[in-house]
Amino acid sequence: MENATSARERAQPKKVHVIGCGAIAREILAVCEANNLDHIDLHCLPAIWHNTPEKITPGVREAIARARANGFERIFIAYADCGTGGVLDRLCEEEGVTRIPGPHCYSFFAGNADFAARWDDDLTAFFLTDFLARQFEAFVVEPLGLDRHPELRDMYFGHYRKLVYLSQVEDEALQEKARRAAEYLGLAYEYRHTGYGDLTRSLIEASSH
Repeated sequence: MENATSARERAQPKKVHVIGCGAIAREILAVCEANNLDHIDLHCLPAIWHNTPEKITPGVREAIARARANGFERIFIAYADCGTGGVLDRLCEEEGVTRIPGPHCYSFFAGNADFAARWDDDLTAFFLTDFLARQFEAFVVEPLGLDRHPELRDMYFGHYRKLVYLSQVEDEALQEKARRAAEYLGLAYEYRHTGYGDLTRSLIEASSH
């Protein structure tokens, strides 16, 4: 008869190593806490790669190798395609791992089906998430040089008509930041509270297989 310790160990799910984008770290942790996913081991790559998607796939490849060297058998990629043009999917296939479905975080936060259904209306939308509302200056204004050359604003954003804030938590301070961002860019403002969208289901499924 197995002892109580080995029975407990058998009943506990194996650790799942999640390699994620730093821009959604807060949201991943919130989903884990809300759903008792305490067997998820999270490692995040730099959020600034949001602006340099060519760095994502090599970074994920290295992170997978490190995770396997550390003994993790179950690995999940908490990225959408995120501008990699299908290269991340090819890596996932090579490595035998899966990622969050969808083209980018705006889509999976909104819910991929809902995001696709709204696409015609949102063709001229610039999107913010909670992270980007918090980090608008660091991730939008400064990288584009708008703080130094405000005249570039219309060159970058002239084809947009509205800023859509897809919020994960309902926070008046973040909504005000998003409104100010829309004003700064000269865009109409639209607010949609999405919660965590498809991220929740993806993490639950990844941690239960």
